[in-house]
Amino acid sequence: MARRGELTERELNVIQKKISDEEAFEKFFKDCYLRNLRPATITYYKNEFNAAIRLLNKPLVECESKDIEDLIMRSKQMVQITTINTRLRALRSFFNYLTKNKLIKRNPMKNIKLLRDRQKTIETLDNKEIEDLLREMRKHKTFVSFRDEVIMLVFLDTGVRLSELVGINVDDVRGSSLIIRKTKNLFERTVYLSDHTQESIKRYLIIRGEVATKKLFISQDDKALKPHSIQTRFTKYGAAANIKKRVSPHTFRHTMAKRMIVSGVDAFSLMHLLGHTDITITKRYVNLWGQDLELKHKMHGALRGLKL
Repeated sequence: MARRGELTERELNVIQKKISDEEAFEKFFKDCYLRNLRPATITYYKNEFNAAIRLLNKPLVECESKDIEDLIMRSKQMVQITTINTRLRALRSFFNYLTKNKLIKRNPMKNIKLLRDRQKTIETLDNKEIEDLLREMRKHKTFVSFRDEVIMLVFLDTGVRLSELVGINVDDVRGSSLIIRKTKNLFERTVYLSDHTQESIKRYLIIRGEVATKKLFISQDDKALKPHSIQTRFTKYGAAANIKKRVSPHTFRHTMAKRMIVSGVDAFSLMHLLGHTDITITKRYVNLWGQDLELKHKMHGALRGLKL
């Protein structure tokens, strides 16, 4: 048998002991668990990896930059830019891990950038729309409708996420303070309630009574509320109130942010209240709604009050 010439690609793989997708995934997800990433984040990674493999029809560990570029071009014919960027972020995390741990030689994501996307208008609700929603809820005069009214007040008062709201326990309510434990970034934070919302919660707790679950907001069957049911009900209220905008927990969150910015709250305080880990998102809100910066400068400028 002749031993001349270069080794075949298969023979080179034997020598180099290339890692397989299965081995790479096992190591990557073990690292995810050790870092205590949220189950939703791990599921997101798995879904995006599977989608990428289907589109590329080859193992991820064998991908090169050209493969990622092909993935982007194919994806643009099928899904929106935001979906493509979501997939690219997952792949970047995966390949960064493999490169850092020297499990692959070259990072195919090294020179790949996220796609530019037009900034979409962030919808918020005005005073009339909020009042119309309240009127719609109050028509029904049921436990569920009053509970939903209190939920909306908490959303508008605090800007909490839907996942955070369903995680609130009764003993997390401390007068004007509300402890948010089930957060996106795993860091607990405190948000604050207006006098009106505090009074509404007190009345709600009387009607709620003592039940088996510790969760603050419950179903009519005395069970902890599920996120989907809250979203569905607010969509129905919005339609019944003839509101053309999307009525959702995230719309309430944006509405709270806008009202706080317009009233003069600073970006760092709003960042804490909303639970952002990156002030970039908060600054986007400020840029959208902080149009009265010139007036604020006149009112609070550093030279104001000095005898110069």
